[in-house]
Amino acid sequence: HLLVDRRGTPLAVQLSGANAHDSTVFAELLDAVPAVRQPRGRPRKRPGKLHADKGYDYRKCRVALRRRGIKCRIARRGIESSQRLGRHRWVVERTFAWLNRFRRVRVRYERRDDIHLAFTWFACALITWRAVKRFC
Repeated sequence: HLLVDRRGTPLAVQLSGANAHDSTVFAELLDAVPAVRQPRGRPRKRPGKLHADKGYDYRKCRVALRRRGIKCRIARRGIESSQRLGRHRWVVERTFAWLNRFRRVRVRYERRDDIHLAFTWFACALITWRAVKRFC
């Protein structure tokens, strides 16, 4: 599971089994976002709004967002994807394509979750470094 900002920079990564539904790790994924440091004031810990695909269209996901003060922008099941809320999915799909450029992440050679998660975080760090490098 992957949480990205509007430019596709990875913010949080969570591993789960292939037989686990997306909505089961949603709250853990939200809590995994690190605080953003700002020059003054309280640090912003959570995004203002969150776009999600139809896999997260459940009441407990909406309640988890409301409890954290995040505006809910989850695509509805039964509505065409290209309309309205489903059109923001390309940002996450592009980030998955960036992650698939790393063979060690695309093909899982490791049996242990912690090693695979470490390689995934390393790939996310390289993606973030490439995004920051453009501004320097």
